[in-house]
Amino acid sequence: MKHTINLRVNGEEVTTDVKSHRTLLEFLRDQLHLMGVKEGCGDGECGACTVLLNGEPVRSCLILAVEAQNSEILTIEGLAEGEKLHPLQRAFIDQGAVQCGFCTPGLIMGAKALLDRHSHPTEEQIREAIGGHLCRCTGYETILQAIRSVAKMRP
Repeated sequence: MKHTINLRVNGEEVTTDVKSHRTLLEFLRDQLHLMGVKEGCGDGECGACTVLLNGEPVRSCLILAVEAQNSEILTIEGLAEGEKLHPLQRAFIDQGAVQCGFCTPGLIMGAKALLDRHSHPTEEQIREAIGGHLCRCTGYETILQAIRSVAKMRP
């Protein structure tokens, strides 16, 4: 069965039909071709599919696309302004927090949600924000450094 959904994705209005069983992850990747949203585990455990839904980080593999009706979605593709990277994207590159890159979009989206709520988060808040995001390459220290560096730049 198909449903028509209306939502805003990365600042653009989207009205389209979606099958009732499709996850938000499948919808974003397969219908909108937003490949920065990754499927790692499909069970909400790894964090690779994290997007912001109305400003809150969510695992898009656990949400049906129809549940996002009338919502605002932000993916990694919506962070940059043209060729200008978002400060978190730049910091991840500068700090060497990007290795294979598979987990990076989800980590950045989780960090963005944190910094939107707390411009100067504590170490515990940073660690909590990336808790549940699995990275097999970096050992997390460079990820923490990248998030800290952006927080330090904020007024």
